[in-house]
Amino acid sequence: MTSLEQDIKQQIRDLCRQKNAVVMAHYYQRAEVQSVADFVGDSLALAQQAQKTDADIIVMCGVHFMAETAAILCPERKVLIPDASAGCSLADSCQAADLRAWKAQHPDHLVVSYVNTSAEVKALSDIVVTSGNALKIVNRLPQDAKILFGPDRNLGRYINERTGRKMDLWNGCCHVHDRFSAENLVQLKQQYPQALVLAHPECRKEIVDQSDVVGSTAVLIQYVKEHPDGQYIVMTADGVDYEIYQSCPNAHLINTDNACEYMHKHTLESVLACLQNEAPVVTVDAQTAMKATLPIHRMLDWSK
Repeated sequence: MTSLEQDIKQQIRDLCRQKNAVVMAHYYQRAEVQSVADFVGDSLALAQQAQKTDADIIVMCGVHFMAETAAILCPERKVLIPDASAGCSLADSCQAADLRAWKAQHPDHLVVSYVNTSAEVKALSDIVVTSGNALKIVNRLPQDAKILFGPDRNLGRYINERTGRKMDLWNGCCHVHDRFSAENLVQLKQQYPQALVLAHPECRKEIVDQSDVVGSTAVLIQYVKEHPDGQYIVMTADGVDYEIYQSCPNAHLINTDNACEYMHKHTLESVLACLQNEAPVVTVDAQTAMKATLPIHRMLDWSK
């Protein structure tokens, strides 16, 4: 770490104390951003932590929908995002107007939306899920329920296969997870025959079917922590290695070099500027927030 990085980190921590601010970071963030955060987690954990915090300011080092979720759960807090252009290809693939039209075509269906969606889409949903709780929540729904699931077709297919459901799936995907190559995975397995394959369910079927452990970012990280001396091919976005190596320095992670460019928009410099200027602020209009609150709280309650 350079002296400049250390100085920026110190300024960030000083401002957090002065302003009663908390920095939250997703596991896919740059290592230096994770290292300065008060809390690091996946989408579910970030939402849960936002709900618990007593800070006046939340700096969400993730993508825009994560900051929106925090703003919905914490209307009395000021929610900031270091770089306002940190969007999400998956969330962008499902616009509220299109979901509204899809619902109109299937009026007898429940709408289950992945957390990787805009506040407007959440407001049109019956319940929200994350990759960490999707199986549990979908299994709790009535067996005869007709379900629209979106926007991730890969996660939806995985849920259908694991639960025996026949949910109708939106045709969206995470561009990071969807671009993993099955051919490249075969080559890596040949090169590292002792390695286990850890995959996120946003990956395509041919990746998931070759994997030893499938689960959310938090599940994959926890598996390595429970088997800290193993060798792993990790099929999810870059960034998880930082969290793993903090407690599992002997683990051998085979890097697939697949970063989310939106997650990596945040830097130490932008986190500092965000705290100094208390901007950009992420807000959700009151009517949308009110409608989105129920499906989000339903998710949090069912995740306990």
